[in-house]
Amino acid sequence: MEKKSFTEMTDDELLVEKDKLKKSKIFHATMIGFLAGILIFGLVGWGLSEEKRLGFFIPMLIPMLIIYRLVKNPKGNKDLEEALKERRLN
Repeated sequence: MEKKSFTEMTDDELLVEKDKLKKSKIFHATMIGFLAGILIFGLVGWGLSEEKRLGFFIPMLIPMLIIYRLVKNPKGNKDLEEALKERRLN
């Protein structure tokens, strides 16, 4: 099945996509908060420890990279929001 562009979709299809986008944003916000909590917990633990090893920061790069990927807004989201604004389906 070929994916339609947002301009070719009906209003009902756009509303379904809008619901998916809302759920995706909530999931991304939850994941960013969870990963930021892990990062802060690790940095505080490292700051309070007696031995300061720089090798500790290597595992802390993983949550930072995942957060970066989640924060980058994909182009599809912007296209969908523009199509919803054009049809006044906000």
